[in-house]
Amino acid sequence: MQETLLRAWRHLSTFEGRSSFRAWLYRIATNVCLTWRSRRVAELPAMPPVIADAVAASPEPLSHLAPYPDRLLDELESASGNPVTMFDLRESVQLAFIAAVQVLPPRQRAALLLREVLGFSAAEVATLLDSTTASVNSAVQRARATLDQQRSAGRLRSQRAVPSAEAEQRLVERYLDAWNAADVRGLAGLLARDAVMTMPPLPLRYEGREAIADFLATAPAVSDTFARVSFLPTRANRQPALAAFRLDAATGTRRAWGLFVLTLDGESIAGLDVFFDPTLFPAFGLPMEQPPLSGGC
Repeated sequence: MQETLLRAWRHLSTFEGRSSFRAWLYRIATNVCLTWRSRRVAELPAMPPVIADAVAASPEPLSHLAPYPDRLLDELESASGNPVTMFDLRESVQLAFIAAVQVLPPRQRAALLLREVLGFSAAEVATLLDSTTASVNSAVQRARATLDQQRSAGRLRSQRAVPSAEAEQRLVERYLDAWNAADVRGLAGLLARDAVMTMPPLPLRYEGREAIADFLATAPAVSDTFARVSFLPTRANRQPALAAFRLDAATGTRRAWGLFVLTLDGESIAGLDVFFDPTLFPAFGLPMEQPPLSGGC
């Protein structure tokens, strides 16, 4: 966004009013994103040996996924009232959808998002991409077919049963209770049978309740953290999330450690995306550390 606004400011005199200012900005943003995507190389964080070995053996691709604060999404104009759009705002910002579209070639991805998430017409998208309406329609059709394949493979599911605010709070509280008790089986009991856990940008994916429970029970880097981690609730991508703070034994301070984003399906957790990246905290309005707790951990 910074690069988009900088380019728009530099070239504001070239805006001729032949399209809306919104469309002009999105054209700049699309070109910035396509250029950035072609150069982007994921930087993997430092990992304990057990995780590094799992990454080395994983057939999963690297992911450029990151959570987005709900407080910023509140500022966006929803496209759900536009009959042309295929996805409403809630579904289009789900992490599973964002991960799924990453398998698309860049221009197919751009065409799909511009057409069916942001609500531009095919003719407008053609202008934004320096293409033709026929090429845009073809790109969107191929993108849809790929997403259908992702659904068939279980990597993308249609809108889940969204729980009430009260049910969501109860489920999050049960998750925290199980974590604080280091109760792996209790955590597993909150998961849907076909739940999925990922840790972007690490190319790791654990499918199914038992696979996730086995990982939590056997990975030292995870099991060792139960007693050392505290959480603050937040929200990301229209989903409940937990900001994790890990204890620094030397100072007694809990420092920002990562974000756990939960995808709920009714009364269970269908997805868990863990981002071990404390630099995400400022965007969520979260502190970088918590003060020492009196009387112990």
